[in-house]
Amino acid sequence: MRQFLFLVLLAPLFSFAQKNAPKLVVGIVIDQMCYDYLYRFYPNFEKDGFKRLMDKGSHFRNVTYNYVPTYTGPGHASIYTGTTPSNHGIVANDWFHRAYNREVNCVDDTTVTGVGTTSVEGQCSPIFLRANTITDQLKLTYPSSKVVGVSIKDRSAILPAGHMPNGAYWYDYSLGKFITSSFYKSTLPTWVSNFYTSNPVENYIKQVWNLKNDSTAYMYAQKDNSPYEVLIGGKTTPTFPYDLNGLPQAQQFSTFTALPTANTFLTDFALAAIAGEQLGKSKTTDFLTISYSTPDIAGHAFGPYSLEMEDMYYRLDVELARLFKSLDATIGKGEYVVFLTADHAVVPVPQFLADNHLPGGYLFLEQKELDLRNACMEEFQVDVIDRIDNDNVYLKADFLNTPMEEQFIAFVKKQIQQWSEVKAVYTKSELLSTPSDVWMKMVAAGYDRERSGEVIFILQPGFLPKSSDTPGAHKGTSHGSAFNYDTHVPVLFYGKDVPVQEVFTAYDIVDIAATVIHILDVQRPNAMIGKPMVELLNVKKK
Repeated sequence: MRQFLFLVLLAPLFSFAQKNAPKLVVGIVIDQMCYDYLYRFYPNFEKDGFKRLMDKGSHFRNVTYNYVPTYTGPGHASIYTGTTPSNHGIVANDWFHRAYNREVNCVDDTTVTGVGTTSVEGQCSPIFLRANTITDQLKLTYPSSKVVGVSIKDRSAILPAGHMPNGAYWYDYSLGKFITSSFYKSTLPTWVSNFYTSNPVENYIKQVWNLKNDSTAYMYAQKDNSPYEVLIGGKTTPTFPYDLNGLPQAQQFSTFTALPTANTFLTDFALAAIAGEQLGKSKTTDFLTISYSTPDIAGHAFGPYSLEMEDMYYRLDVELARLFKSLDATIGKGEYVVFLTADHAVVPVPQFLADNHLPGGYLFLEQKELDLRNACMEEFQVDVIDRIDNDNVYLKADFLNTPMEEQFIAFVKKQIQQWSEVKAVYTKSELLSTPSDVWMKMVAAGYDRERSGEVIFILQPGFLPKSSDTPGAHKGTSHGSAFNYDTHVPVLFYGKDVPVQEVFTAYDIVDIAATVIHILDVQRPNAMIGKPMVELLNVKKK
């Protein structure tokens, strides 16, 4: 914070210039967006939402994640740092942090307090992020530039905005309001307080979710009452409409985030941030990061082949069109750049896959972990396992750095290799050496010697880990794997000096940041490993 304050004080003393850079860059992350949604739902998109980006911008069609796990925290960190979890340290949404001997969230920070709230949801910062972001680099290079991050999820607002933003704001589930922490500010800006007054969350909650279009226009209209979907909002069937008005307030505030009106709420807040922070009015480029969390929250419940997710994206398309039209009016056509991508995609519901004779299923961890502990007891007369978390096996601290450590690790690996649901198993020494195959390379790129376990396994394609074999375990879905259903995501650029093109060159997710630095005229951030997407940059700035 001291460095940030120094730069703020220094800014008026100098005149900084960029070479015809945009007034504003808007980075949009859709939480849990499959690449093929662009084409599956294209016929019902409006002309100024996804279609504007696809038809009037640069569409990179072959971009994938180059590491595992494909979770929200690592995804946002990798997009904005241009490097992988092995460097930026965000190895999962939550992990076992040996230094604290407890589970931590990737943006947990008990040294700060909430601003706009007294709940623990305000105790957040980028303290665990070990690498600089492109937004950090922008602030270092041009201190007068403003950076603001907004999202429903805390990690999705905090990690993209980096360590030095003018503000990062996320949703407090206990209050139904956007909040921040003392890492950023001591009080909420006036524009945030005014937003509460003019846009109370109750106005969004009371809106009933029904189909946007006539049912005949939907691909999945006949699949509304699906046996593969999780029930939300107190419903007895997973069917339209979704009405939260009869629920207790606490449940309304939480369930609301799975409904499309939460996307509207976030868009309205993003537009308020642009106006309130006067983004696009600086002498140098400003940066707004927006992450739409609701598609992920709903996607876990309904899966990618559901009527709910189809309608979700038609309604999100409307929000994007509204955002772009507002940028046209307030920033100016051709004066801003937007990029849009996703932090991961998602596997189809494994039970749906199995029922349709496709590879897929479940690994039920409670029984597997019990069997593994028993095997260790039989072999060594002691339980060496601390926990299994995110497909990482952590040994108890007492057995680390001992003469028996490698023997314990080898035994655990051998036991897990016998699980039919597992594709591959790697030890920490293997991951810290030269990876020998594509899957090992992806696991190694997501490995951190302090935060990851001693043994990591990946499941077979189409499989998900679940605690136990209950009826509910066969509904809904998740993500996190190295496979294309999780790793292949959209990447679209639109705006100032962005050519109209489709690009099929293979790129990694870390290449987005390595491209944006050339739009911003800044140096590569400290741990960046990405390479520029040259097709976007081979157009001379006018």
